[in-house]
Amino acid sequence: MASKTWFITGISRGFGKALAEAALAKGDTVIGTTRDGTTSITDETGRLNVLPMDITYAASIPEIIKCAVNITGRLDVVVNNAGYGLLGSVEEASENEIEHLFDVNFHGTRRVVQAVLPYLRQQKSGHIVNITSIAGLAPSAGSGYYAAAKFAVEGMSQSLAQEIGPLGIKLTLVEPGAFRTDFLSEHSIRIRPLTIGDYAETAGKALAYLEKMAGEQAGDPARAADAIIHVVEASEPPLHLVLGPDAFRRTQEKHEQFAAELKRWKDVSLSTNFK
Repeated sequence: MASKTWFITGISRGFGKALAEAALAKGDTVIGTTRDGTTSITDETGRLNVLPMDITYAASIPEIIKCAVNITGRLDVVVNNAGYGLLGSVEEASENEIEHLFDVNFHGTRRVVQAVLPYLRQQKSGHIVNITSIAGLAPSAGSGYYAAAKFAVEGMSQSLAQEIGPLGIKLTLVEPGAFRTDFLSEHSIRIRPLTIGDYAETAGKALAYLEKMAGEQAGDPARAADAIIHVVEASEPPLHLVLGPDAFRRTQEKHEQFAAELKRWKDVSLSTNFK
């Protein structure tokens, strides 16, 4: 199989770093971004290129994508991975916290997608991989705004997949569960302390569970990277790639609950046309 050129945002840690290392190990070229243009990835192949990029600085994104394309002449896989978390009750988050979360997690992805599409359309090929979360499919208490930003990426991506499929461009949403990255560390997530006691048994318990889980997650980022590469190499990749037994279980439960609810309220749902 011919080698590929990957463009991956946020390769300084977590999924981005694991995926960059896995792609390099299989002989592919990686163009990765970090906020300062440096990386801890050891590369002796000469196939790793690191560009500085702040995905909240909209005006810079098209030029960075142009630089990336100029390195190898094409982009085969574009991975939107950069992002961070905000957890806490819906009522207690501040306006600035919410706006910044969406600026990074939704608009950052959107900016990269809009900037790469002209090149992918010209190639009539390419694969966009948007890393979301199980929270974008089956959110829990305490993840309201993080889930909302991931839902936004999910909605945009599902529509986009229909627009670009006929052009030869593929799209996959990756929805991980709990993986042993540093997502729960202070430089990757903001956990807003609860001050309203009414949420102690819902958001409070969920946040306490997550904090206890840090460093003990069952998911292996290296194996997640292998799974993503497997999907990218498939002739008919899925629109959704749920990663991890926990995420698979929660997704299955969500769909079963939704199907039961749909059936229970069917008569009301079908009662709204003119007679």
